[in-house]
Amino acid sequence: MKLIVGLGNPGIEYQFTPHNLGFLAVDRIADRCKVQVANRHCKALTARAVIEKEPVLLAKPETFMNLSGMSVRELWAKYGEANELELSRDLIVIYDELDFPLGTMKVQQRGSSAGHNGIESVIGAMGTQEFLRIRLGIAPEHPVKDGAGYVLAPWKKKELTVVDEMLDRAADAVETIIKEGAAAAMNRFNRKAESAK
Repeated sequence: MKLIVGLGNPGIEYQFTPHNLGFLAVDRIADRCKVQVANRHCKALTARAVIEKEPVLLAKPETFMNLSGMSVRELWAKYGEANELELSRDLIVIYDELDFPLGTMKVQQRGSSAGHNGIESVIGAMGTQEFLRIRLGIAPEHPVKDGAGYVLAPWKKKELTVVDEMLDRAADAVETIIKEGAAAAMNRFNRKAESAK
């Protein structure tokens, strides 16, 4: 079993903002699996699904971004520890990354938060940096003075095509991780991310 968590903020006003890319990616995966992420428990909206014959739990924490770890810890206690899952292999966190240009993507097996408050919260709650993550680039062409304002403002219309394509690649990356492992996903998707810069 895999626990797939997308980070974001609950509420309609945040739905289509760069900071909610993790939520949107989980919704895209759910669409492919023909499920709805609507069950409320462990401070998250969740759905059970099957990807490449592997049972998965899709989750969108409702704690707001900066407290994402509270929900992830509860989910892991209920599903990860109960099923004797391995944190470094069976938890996948998907989130936005202001350090990467819009449209780029990087699959990573570990690492610091790089200043991302949601990931900082997850690392703090889980007590380790050893978990899989899919980082989705959101940085605009021209540098922004107010990063916090940018990540919480709605996408511009011209960006939506790139966002849509990136969500498809994020879903593809999750399928690859489950079917072939993290190394294969890093090989396939990180190379594309670098050439998109």
